[in-house]
Amino acid sequence: MTEVEKKNMSTGKKAVIAIAVIIILIAGYFALNFYRLYFSPNVTENQKYLYIKTNQSYDELIFELEKRDMLNSTSSFAKAAGKMNLPTSFKPGRYRLKKGMTNRTLINLIKAGNQEPVKLKFQNIRKKENFAAYLASNLEADSLSFINALDSSALISKYGFNEDNIYTMFIPNTYEMYWNTSPADFLERMHKEYDRFWTTERKQKAASLNLKPAQVYTLASIVDAEALYDKEMPIIAGLYLNRLNKGILLQADPTVIFANNDFTVKRVTGKLLQVQSPYNTYKYAGLPPGPIMMPSINAIDAVLNRNENNYIYMCAKEDFSGYHNFAETKAEHEINAKKYRDALNKKNIFR
Repeated sequence: MTEVEKKNMSTGKKAVIAIAVIIILIAGYFALNFYRLYFSPNVTENQKYLYIKTNQSYDELIFELEKRDMLNSTSSFAKAAGKMNLPTSFKPGRYRLKKGMTNRTLINLIKAGNQEPVKLKFQNIRKKENFAAYLASNLEADSLSFINALDSSALISKYGFNEDNIYTMFIPNTYEMYWNTSPADFLERMHKEYDRFWTTERKQKAASLNLKPAQVYTLASIVDAEALYDKEMPIIAGLYLNRLNKGILLQADPTVIFANNDFTVKRVTGKLLQVQSPYNTYKYAGLPPGPIMMPSINAIDAVLNRNENNYIYMCAKEDFSGYHNFAETKAEHEINAKKYRDALNKKNIFR
């Protein structure tokens, strides 16, 4: 082989090596960009959740990500999202963000609609508007949308309820559901929970008391409002059932407080008793048209398993322990009531 041939071969090898190096550099460049685009950590720790509203546009989603500083690089996310068809396939919901999450992981999460459920825990809520406000603070729909659903005769009548007793459909407990659950879907879910709660055994116990489930719930709301301690609930339930069965006015102070819509009252006085309301059980016989609060499950079961007693009267104990003195006769009750009135006067509690 001549020197010229050797020189040409050496030049050729160098060219091949140079081309190979260039190819490797180009491949490395694209591989690095590919990694940065899809697999590099991009989610910050600035926000715990990403909320995508129903009917929100893709541009609004990108704006939200940037405005709330959820990403280190919004542009890389947008580029990856375009290549993964996110603009036409994202789903509304509440998505849990984790620091260091990649674009690919977040995009797949949103495309699949893999939300983290919201935990709703409700009990002792008095008014529908308070309940609507609680739901709106945890779910996507606003309080007005929930109020409209709760007041919609067409919507709630299909479940067998009206505007006065729709509250009795909500069994206080802890529930998991998606953030973008609509008011109508929320009612549907709650009705399923209602049917699950009212077992054949519970319905039979209610029937044995000559009460419907909604009436049990309403009475339980009064019992729960009266009882500071759960162990007194069956006794109080028995007392009120005695009054109902004898046709005696319930004369339950919590119903008067509810009727006056003043929950700061500590002492029910003559003026408060004059309120014209079907919830004033000092004026109107029987149960009020609906519950005065969401009772606990313990209170509902206390009514169904009421203590069989002969009590007709009750009065808070004068030691302010939260317990009650019970009585079968008016004379006994007057003695107990005087003790309590004197204790209130001594503490200058007049309303």
